[in-house]
Amino acid sequence: MTSSTTMPVHSQPEAEAERPVFDNWFDPLEAEIRARVRELVQTIIEEELEATLMRPRYGRLAKQTVPGVAPPAVGHRHGHRPRTLTGTFGRVELELPRARLEASDGTTSEWHSRALRAYQRRTLAADELIASTYLAGTNTRRVRQALAAVFRGAVGKDVVSRVWRKVKGDWDAWNTRSLAGEPIVRLILDGTVVRVRLDGKATSISLLVVIGVRADGQKVLLAVKNMGGESTEAWRAVLDDLVGRGLCRPQFLIVDGAAGLEKAIAMLWDGVPVQRCTVHKHRNLLAHAPDRLHEEITADYTDMIYAATPNEVAARRKAFLRKWRVRCRAVADSLEEAGDRLFTFTRLPPSQWKSARTTNAIERLHEEFKRRIKTQTVLPSAETAAMLFWALLASGQINMRKVDGWPTLASPLTHQPIELAA
Repeated sequence: MTSSTTMPVHSQPEAEAERPVFDNWFDPLEAEIRARVRELVQTIIEEELEATLMRPRYGRLAKQTVPGVAPPAVGHRHGHRPRTLTGTFGRVELELPRARLEASDGTTSEWHSRALRAYQRRTLAADELIASTYLAGTNTRRVRQALAAVFRGAVGKDVVSRVWRKVKGDWDAWNTRSLAGEPIVRLILDGTVVRVRLDGKATSISLLVVIGVRADGQKVLLAVKNMGGESTEAWRAVLDDLVGRGLCRPQFLIVDGAAGLEKAIAMLWDGVPVQRCTVHKHRNLLAHAPDRLHEEITADYTDMIYAATPNEVAARRKAFLRKWRVRCRAVADSLEEAGDRLFTFTRLPPSQWKSARTTNAIERLHEEFKRRIKTQTVLPSAETAAMLFWALLASGQINMRKVDGWPTLASPLTHQPIELAA
């Protein structure tokens, strides 16, 4: 008589398998790698010092110099200093070697490692990880929680703030860079409102954003400035700065319809074709009508704006005005207020109409920007708001593609605008 003695094979003890996942995240491989990081870093620094002195620890100076070989540096070791280093490998406590180097004039100086800079407490990869986590849409306090498993609590909100301030050097350089070599043929201009802390109070400010379109169709961020509003003076300051840095006269402008912006453009680039954003005008029309008419207005407006040819656009505009002068006069007056600038896109090749009708390129950036700062009801300062907007693109968190119809960007505009007589 036989009996089965086969036992179930468990890859891990039953008690361990039943532990909750959040209590069972210890990784022995990760722990072993981190334990050896300290030894590896100290070995790198020791080898660097040995190369500088051209002799190992406890070694003696060469008695004579070999022809063609640089003489050894004159100096001596004098103990170690403690240093804490935080990297993507976590936080480690180091004992770094010290040395004094003697110059030819008899003076001495402290030796400093090139691999680990003086006063460096974090690796560049760690700073990049911290900044990327902040840009991904969390605030300074929550970064510590998000990266706790990596840094073992070594990163707090103050560290995040210091890392973010290091980005300011790149931000300042970007704000003063020359634009003379940029082949910009089109500009998209719009503004958005954010809340920041000024004098200890939450205050609404405007971020004025300018996107350029290169001759190859690629969109590029040219400017983002914090201003008190979208006045003529504010926009003129932004445009004057661009021109002062070498921006060439654009061939086409897409704007949101703000009066201050249009006046600033007229003073600087009079005669450049301007397209008013059709999405902004749609919102204006709806604001002049009761809710029960919104669906019908939207249908008529969409038929007009998305007509296939300039003649069809003109015909449907006339029909829109005739109908809504009777149904809701304010809607018709709002459409007439825009004039021919609402239909400048019809002078372009049809392949460009989609990208030229609206300021959606900036609107999408605004939406993504506000989604990222949703966890921070109020940003710490006005400059931080502009820096954050720029950093989302500079870090690659947000990418901009080429405009639709870019192969025809070199085609000239037609000289015949649509017929506006109703």
